Amino acid sequence: MDRIKDIPSAGRNKVRRGKRWVSRDYTLFAAACMGLAFLLVFAYVPMAGIIIAFKDDSLYFNIFDVIKYGGFVGFANFAEFFRDQKFWDVMANTLGLNLLMLLINFPAPIIFALLLNEILHSGYKKAVQTLSIFPHFISWVVFGGIVIALADMTTGIFNPVMYFFGIGSRDDPVNLLTAKYFWPLIITISMIKGVGWGSVIYLAAITNTSPELYEAAQLDGADRFKRALYITLPSIAPTVTVFLLLNISGLLSNNFEQFYVLQNPANTSRSEVLATYIYQTGMIERKYAYTTAMGFFESTIGIILMLSANAVSKKIANRGLFG
Repeated sequence: MDRIKDIPSAGRNKVRRGKRWVSRDYTLFAAACMGLAFLLVFAYVPMAGIIIAFKDDSLYFNIFDVIKYGGFVGFANFAEFFRDQKFWDVMANTLGLNLLMLLINFPAPIIFALLLNEILHSGYKKAVQTLSIFPHFISWVVFGGIVIALADMTTGIFNPVMYFFGIGSRDDPVNLLTAKYFWPLIITISMIKGVGWGSVIYLAAITNTSPELYEAAQLDGADRFKRALYITLPSIAPTVTVFLLLNISGLLSNNFEQFYVLQNPANTSRSEVLATYIYQTGMIERKYAYTTAMGFFESTIGIILMLSANAVSKKIANRGLFG
């Protein structure tokens, strides 16, 4: 207060009024408000539907009637899916695939970004980056249709390519869309579709690395591999940590379209994941309370995984999602 009294009256008015907003400030504020409104409408308001997980939906067809009139049954819906063997089979598929993707697909964009960073010819580098990013912009419905066409046993190209490398026999073509080959197939096409786009953020992080570090390492006799290992990789470690934690939190989550478009009766035992099982049970069989309970369970486990992984990261590497 004493400091404010010491300021002349004109200065005090300036301090109280602060900076006057210009048209650009109002535009940014409006854009921020639209983003906040989007989150409120599509992320927070629907959370009221979580109450369905604790209600009996057997007497009502309409979801809103379940919310208003459904009887409270406590954790009965949770106990039901815990006793369901099909649920545990689906959980095994979900966890197995996501752990493999975390092990194989997560490092792929990092390695690809490191390799792209070592390309000296700018034109070739841009061409490779553009071609690798392009599959990301194709929807999974279209991309899955392309994969199904290529994997066809009679007209697809996968079998002829395998014959060329001495794999398989023309008398016994391989159906890649069966349960036996589904996991390698989905992991491979997920990598093809996402590796280019995933590398963009890591390349952006690499550009913030000081060129003086590379010059000093080169003067000390470090080759390109050592510069990438001891300079480039540590410089993007914070970015890698954030995405690793986010991937760990999503170990029970899957892209619905990615799996649904490739599902068929021959591979359901290996392709049914939590996202498709919730859709099948909730939307087709209309078991709203049962699937809401599963969705709530998935979200809760995701939050626990994220907070646990973040705590471990803070303890070991002294960095995490929240600084």
